[in-house]
Amino acid sequence: MVQFTAIALLIATIFVLIGVALILFRGSGTAPARKRKAKRDRETIVREANRALSQNPKDPEALQTLADLYFEEQNWDKALKTYAALLDISATNPDMDGYYVNLRHGLCGVQLKQYESAYKSLVFARSLNPEGFDLNYNLGYLEFLRRNYEKAVSYLRAAREEKPEHPGTNRYLAQALYKIKKYNDAIALLKRVLELQPDDKESLFVLAQAHFELGQQDQAARIFSHLRTDPTFGPRSSLFAGTIRLKQKQYEKAQTDFELGLRHPEIPPDIAVELRYRLSGAYGRQQQIGKALALLEQIQKVRPGYKDVSAQIGRMRELHSNKNLHTFLASNSSEFVALCRKITDNYFPQARIKITDVSVTRNEYADILAEVETAKWVDLILFRYLRTSGQIGELMLRDFHARLKDLKAGRGFCLTAGEFSDSARSFVEARLIDLIEKEELVKILNQIS
Repeated sequence: MVQFTAIALLIATIFVLIGVALILFRGSGTAPARKRKAKRDRETIVREANRALSQNPKDPEALQTLADLYFEEQNWDKALKTYAALLDISATNPDMDGYYVNLRHGLCGVQLKQYESAYKSLVFARSLNPEGFDLNYNLGYLEFLRRNYEKAVSYLRAAREEKPEHPGTNRYLAQALYKIKKYNDAIALLKRVLELQPDDKESLFVLAQAHFELGQQDQAARIFSHLRTDPTFGPRSSLFAGTIRLKQKQYEKAQTDFELGLRHPEIPPDIAVELRYRLSGAYGRQQQIGKALALLEQIQKVRPGYKDVSAQIGRMRELHSNKNLHTFLASNSSEFVALCRKITDNYFPQARIKITDVSVTRNEYADILAEVETAKWVDLILFRYLRTSGQIGELMLRDFHARLKDLKAGRGFCLTAGEFSDSARSFVEARLIDLIEKEELVKILNQIS
């Protein structure tokens, strides 16, 4: 009995395996069969639609059948033309869905970058029905391209309500928010975009700009530094990073940023000029006058009249040829003070001069107090050396006058490589303060070894 049961089980198992094999064998032939059937169905659809159109070129059902087929196949050019034929018909045929036809026509236009016609169709579709993700997203995208950022934000927010995680919606909404200066909102959304798409360099660049606009310099500098080698955003990122370093007086790092930016093979002309301009400033701050001058002369050739380049070239040439003037305006604090002491020691020929106090304020000017004794008089004199080639106003001289009173100095001399304003000159007319401007200062500097 046991043996009979075992035999029966074996036979049943064999039949099951045979059945499975037959099913698998039949199944292996279904995919090609489906493809052949699908192909026949498509050919049938196209043939029947074309037959209907041969009898009536404006047959709406046949046109929509073909348009929808092309749309699903992403044959955007044919779909656009077919939906365009339906636009005129839908305007006078109340049985047709005008919203649907205009929406599809607009979507095809976006894919083919025919933005003007796409925009008109989508705007008309929205006048019929403001709902729908595809409608609001693509209208928001087009408004963004047209720089209508307020409208773009409105449409993209509507699209985001339907699909909160859609990458394109979040991306363009964040950038539009940045454009209308809603930087905090933009930053929050850009961070979400970058979580979904870490390689989105454009969103990363906009994130850095938003931090920059909010005065969050360290966060901005980190991102811009990361993007310096990017072929697309590298030149502009280098410009931003270097500008931040210049403001922080990190001149060597700023120099590196600008030089990296200029190494890119393709740089927008405006960015290239500004990189050279800022780099010349970094060189000048580090007393590399020859390099700064060469860059300024390059800019002058390609962009005559750019910013204050002409004035800077004159100033740099003078600094390059006059070592003492260069030291006065551009050297480090210790060299500047040493030069000022020499001027003080030699200011009154055949006088005994004893310097009693030296102070420097933010490397902008130095005050030197000296006891001066000549054959005819003795006095306590305060010298102020201003490190600028610009104009000095009345406010600086009021401060100088107050300093004279505090130190009980009998007389003051204020020296600059620039000039004094009319109000500054008026202020000292009845006071014992002498003003020494650039021309006279250069003569003094030329007499000092």
